[in-house]
Amino acid sequence: MQIILYLYQIRINKGEIISLFVDPKIEYNSENLYAPSDDTYLLIDYFKRKITKKFFDGISLNEINKILDLGTGTGILAIFIQLIAIKLSFYKIKIYASDILKDAIYCAKYNERLNNINQRIIFIHSNLFRSFPEELKYKFNIIIFNPPYLPSSNLIINEQTKINIDYSWNGGSKGYEILIDFLKTAKMYLNCHKMHYIYFISSSRTDLNELNIMINNLGYQNEVVDKKHIFFEDILLNRAKLV
Repeated sequence: MQIILYLYQIRINKGEIISLFVDPKIEYNSENLYAPSDDTYLLIDYFKRKITKKFFDGISLNEINKILDLGTGTGILAIFIQLIAIKLSFYKIKIYASDILKDAIYCAKYNERLNNINQRIIFIHSNLFRSFPEELKYKFNIIIFNPPYLPSSNLIINEQTKINIDYSWNGGSKGYEILIDFLKTAKMYLNCHKMHYIYFISSSRTDLNELNIMINNLGYQNEVVDKKHIFFEDILLNRAKLV
């Protein structure tokens, strides 16, 4: 264990990748909340390769003030980023986490305490950006969103028929309506005066060509930076910025 920690510290001091960073401890009720899964770890593993002592995927850490994990669920991504910020001594970076479900906010706060970083992350109970304060507009350098990205079931015909767990997968009739709704508003919360990125997950079970046309029409430049094949679909990690 001492050898691993020593190697980890060497890599951090050299500004190299932090792939040896340990994942957060997470507890959750899988009946109500989306359990960390392949799409979650597609994001985490990418960040492990792309965050160094000085840069967040090419963006200088000195330029980053605020990071948002939207749809935080168990809080694993926000906690992961917060632990890295602490390890790298970048205390000026503020981590925000939001979710439509109160149960998710309670769970994420519990997991924050479980990882000994109580009350560092700022939590917001909100459906996308609808309950965000005005002062957060144009403030985020990084926004991470693992959205519900599967086409909805015929059994779910309106909001009243949804149960909590449905919010984690039901992306609308085509699978990307919630993502597009998010991207329409996200541009008002990005700090466009500095380098910025939005990271989000999409699925081959949706019409990706149609989705990419809509993303471009919203003024984003998008690229797939990683992907993974799972059973009947490819899950894709996208990185977008305003142009």
